[in-house]
Amino acid sequence: MGIKYRLTLMSFLQFFVWGAWLITVGNYWFGTKQWSGAEFGAIFSTLGFASIIMPAFTGIIADKFINAEKLYGILHIIGGIILAYIPMVTNPATFFWVIFGAMLCYMPTISLSNSIAYNILKNNKFDVIKVFPPIRVWGTIGFIVAMWITNLSGNKSSGNMFYIASLAAIILGIYSFTLPKCPPQKLISENASLVQKLGLDAFKLFGTYKMALFFIFSMFLGGALQLTNMYGDVYLSEFAKIPEYANSFVVKYSTIIMSISQVSETLFILAIPFFLRRFGIKQVMLISMLAWVLRFGLFAFGNPSDGLWMIIMSCIVYGMAFDFFNISGSLFIETTTDSRIRSSAQGLFMMMSNGFGAFFGGTISGLVIDNFFTINGVRDWHNIWLSFAGYALVIAILFAIFFKHKHIPEVLEHISH
Repeated sequence: MGIKYRLTLMSFLQFFVWGAWLITVGNYWFGTKQWSGAEFGAIFSTLGFASIIMPAFTGIIADKFINAEKLYGILHIIGGIILAYIPMVTNPATFFWVIFGAMLCYMPTISLSNSIAYNILKNNKFDVIKVFPPIRVWGTIGFIVAMWITNLSGNKSSGNMFYIASLAAIILGIYSFTLPKCPPQKLISENASLVQKLGLDAFKLFGTYKMALFFIFSMFLGGALQLTNMYGDVYLSEFAKIPEYANSFVVKYSTIIMSISQVSETLFILAIPFFLRRFGIKQVMLISMLAWVLRFGLFAFGNPSDGLWMIIMSCIVYGMAFDFFNISGSLFIETTTDSRIRSSAQGLFMMMSNGFGAFFGGTISGLVIDNFFTINGVRDWHNIWLSFAGYALVIAILFAIFFKHKHIPEVLEHISH
């Protein structure tokens, strides 16, 4: 099997592991276990905690002590074993710690998989910019396939979703040991300070008004992403409580409906170069924020009957909401930071969005929904989604007013080449 195909399989399995349970865990939590919403928010905060804690440490280990592909394999095997234990958990407190252990293993493998792919492609004389994106797209396809398998096998509310994820993780862990070697680069100087070794020197960017604003808005948008991951499938499944919708396609195949979001994500990636050249980085980020308003607003008024088009449109809009901010934000870092701290700055961007954003988004939304939008165990989804839409709209307005960035097409053209 050629190198590109081997890396494609790695990317596919990497996100298959996540897709098997991430979108459907809410059905397991609220439906099968019937635990509370506030505690569920804490479960999703584990993604944020793990994103804050682990990447720096695993990066140091891969840089100095062990081959990246071996570390990657070990993390997936351990994570897979932990995932297999989750269906045996009988209380939410234990569930939190077990899923936290699984996320400590899984979250750093996302950046490790990119590093491994870059390393192997460069060593085999491939054009990374040209070859890597088609490989990465198969990760999203893996996520979608896992969602479909979980739903079509009747496991969108079952603990079996974790067994599916576990099996894929262990297979990927074993497979990674067959990949070409990615030895420690030892790029970090022995004389470097602890702050530099941890990649924390980029925190000085918070001393710049423009960069501080960017990172703060990244955190707020990271919170928005978790809201749909946490509650999207639960929202569609709970239409079953309304007799006229109980046997609808949306209820039976909610996870497949939600997978339209990931399909949209792959398509909007192709549109990003046009939007960036036409509107510039700030406007594309603002379009993303307005897309989040539409994402939540359409969910608020949708239903499985005459409002089905709103649910589908919400899933299509998701691709724009997710891709436009992540990619344009990454380009903003690339074009505005010193090359000596650029990698650390990109890590800080991910820490603020996937780390602190995920933590605050998961924790606060769970508390708000439980205390203000749930009566006798029944969630008021219309007003939940409207409140989320209002949240995204306020962020968009503040971003448009306070964040200043001039569009210089020549800079983007230079990067693209």
